[in-house]
Amino acid sequence: AIYPYIQLGVVMLFVVVAIFALLTSKRAEQNKVWVGLSKETAHQLGTPISSLMAWLAILKETYPNDKLLSELDKDVQRLQLVADGSLPEPLPASLNEVLEHVAEYMDRRTSKKIQMITDLPDEDIIIKMNASLFEWVIENLCKNAVDAMGGECGQVVLHLEQIDNKVVVEISDTGKGIKRKNIKNVFRPGFTTKQRGWGLGLSLAKRIVEDYHYGKIFVKCSEIGHGTTFRIELNKS
Repeated sequence: AIYPYIQLGVVMLFVVVAIFALLTSKRAEQNKVWVGLSKETAHQLGTPISSLMAWLAILKETYPNDKLLSELDKDVQRLQLVADGSLPEPLPASLNEVLEHVAEYMDRRTSKKIQMITDLPDEDIIIKMNASLFEWVIENLCKNAVDAMGGECGQVVLHLEQIDNKVVVEISDTGKGIKRKNIKNVFRPGFTTKQRGWGLGLSLAKRIVEDYHYGKIFVKCSEIGHGTTFRIELNKS
């Protein structure tokens, strides 16, 4: 008498497995497309970056005392690093300095309505990392935070602390917040709520944090109309 039920259970299990396999396959195919698109974009950046480097060299000769050129040089070098695709070995570097540099960088390029605030420990927290790539991650999160405020007054807070053998970085804003249904998708390649952009920033940030620095990145909390906090956790040793 129970045989039909067993058959039904087996069929339902097969259907569930088939649906899961289909969704997984579709997601993997989408990821391949986005990864390929990212690689092709990086490849296409090669020529304009070379031109920028040449023009930068000329500008340095013409205006040797211009302080802005050193900042432009750092931006071009970071573009070169991303486009090159090769990742050097992580080296000990100060997270305090990384966050301070991002705060200064964003403060110079952001509306005066936005306050960039750093909440850092007195002692330097040193970890092995690629400072340029990790700085890009923090910068990307800060730019998203600024965008979330839509030109209104607000704050972006960069918080750093060490808890036992774990290092925690939090980027908080007072922006519009993320809808609960979207929180699980923010790191998915191609997902974006902006009118412009490919939705690759947070996906790349996740790869840099998790695949290269063996850490974790996630949305700690978000409330509509009040803001969002992203949290990065890294191992100290």
